[in-house]
Amino acid sequence: MPDTTTHGSRSEAGDVPDMSEAQRERRQRLIDAAFELGAEGGYDAVQMREVAATADVALATIYRLFVSKDHLLAAALAEWTSRLAERVVHRPPRGDTAADQMVDLLNRACDAMERQPKLSSALVRALTSPDAGAVGASSDLRRSIVSMGEGILGDLDPEVRVDILAVLGHVWYSNLVSWSNGRSTFEGVRAELERAARVLITPYESA
Repeated sequence: MPDTTTHGSRSEAGDVPDMSEAQRERRQRLIDAAFELGAEGGYDAVQMREVAATADVALATIYRLFVSKDHLLAAALAEWTSRLAERVVHRPPRGDTAADQMVDLLNRACDAMERQPKLSSALVRALTSPDAGAVGASSDLRRSIVSMGEGILGDLDPEVRVDILAVLGHVWYSNLVSWSNGRSTFEGVRAELERAARVLITPYESA
């Protein structure tokens, strides 16, 4: 799933604005460790003590940056989405219409998640947590989705664009939860996302 290549000290999704360079570097190591452990063993493998050891960060430090495991995993998902948004800038979605491009973008996201099913399931599970830290990281995730979609839907009325992206975000979220609970496949997730994208976008393109 996520490209877990460390990006140095750049500000990641969810960073506290006044975070020091050293804090950002430690935060990045913790997120990378969560990626590694989640990919190997899924949600249960991401234990805060193991994350701290893998990242070579003191256990007390991890709790200063992340209030819980779900907060850490939700932040990791937000960062993965942010990295996807960066790749989209360099390799724009393909398609003759905005609906085609949106489907291509969503398929690329699903492809990345399907390649690392254990990690993907762990990240989605954290996203459903009522933990306050996880809820805050979910906001970063939604902002990244909006940033990707706005480029595709730039010709639409701003209010319409906001509504479309909000609904697509809900459809994506609900289908990922269904997949993580074993009630759907990624093929089903892709099909539902494509149907939603075409139903929401095509009428405005025709108009």
